[in-house]
Amino acid sequence: MRSRVRTILVFAITVALLAFFFRNANLANVWAETRRADPLLLALALGVTLLTYALRASRWQVLLAPIGATRFSTAFRTTVIGFAASFFLPARAGEVIRPYLLAKREGLRPTAAFATIILERLLDLAAVLLLFGVFVFTVADGVLSEDGSQFAHVKFWGGVAAVSSVAALVLLFALAGHPERLGRAAGRIERVLPARAARLVAHLVETFAQGLAVMRSPAKLAVALALSFPLWLSIAAGIWLASRAFHITFPYPASFLIMTVLVVGVAVPTPGAIGGFHAAYQFSVVRFFAASDDAAVGAGIVLHAISFVPVTILGIFFMAREGLTLSGVQRLADSGPPGHAPGEPGVMSR
Repeated sequence: MRSRVRTILVFAITVALLAFFFRNANLANVWAETRRADPLLLALALGVTLLTYALRASRWQVLLAPIGATRFSTAFRTTVIGFAASFFLPARAGEVIRPYLLAKREGLRPTAAFATIILERLLDLAAVLLLFGVFVFTVADGVLSEDGSQFAHVKFWGGVAAVSSVAALVLLFALAGHPERLGRAAGRIERVLPARAARLVAHLVETFAQGLAVMRSPAKLAVALALSFPLWLSIAAGIWLASRAFHITFPYPASFLIMTVLVVGVAVPTPGAIGGFHAAYQFSVVRFFAASDDAAVGAGIVLHAISFVPVTILGIFFMAREGLTLSGVQRLADSGPPGHAPGEPGVMSR
């Protein structure tokens, strides 16, 4: 019953976001804008977008290094499978699938491999927020179509985001060198909570502590952070090139703003980020860069296809080579980590 309600809710959210996306569009004009798009720029956007998965695999190898050596080919293949699974399956299933598959291929502990995914997300968030902060404090007058009072709000929240990300990174580096501090802090919190809430906190802290245990070396964390910037600069380049292909013009650093809005859009739990991605892209380019609704809709559809379709096709190919089906992947996602692999003790017990 709960699953059915969730499915209905997700479907309703998807339809609502797509209705918002298409609300002012003339489909004949959207098609005309799409036909006018520059194919060379779209091809370049596709190339830099595919490059991001190689960069993700390289960064993941750095995060995995303290728990065991991994081959780039395995990290890349399982990364692609994970993103393809998340396109088709609910609840970010790929985030469970890819560390499980990599651990199985490389002989690593699944929970330790999963913990690196937590660090990946933290590094991604920090990189995006820092780039967003760089944009709002360096943007030249006249770049945005918003008036000054509205942009003042954007600049304020950009500053908050940048400061917060720096503070989070400082905390992460401190905990990477001394992960036992997290356990002590969690112990104090658990003493003042009800039993059920205390167990939940202990479980969450234990899972996160595994990630920190993987990164006992702040130097390796610094390398992983450094690799996060070319990764997100490549994603921003794909956004910028696809927008230029549809004659939506803005300087490259302005793509950091669109990228930040897109991160919010894809966080909406719709299948393949459909609706959330489209609405976020259209909102940002129309609101901040005065793009026409028809060009924004065409560019949003094509950018979404560039971002998700090729990696999904490649992921299905890799799944077939692994002998996996979507139903099998779903079963793995339902039974795999996040907390512990079956029969595996937690880090707090050692």
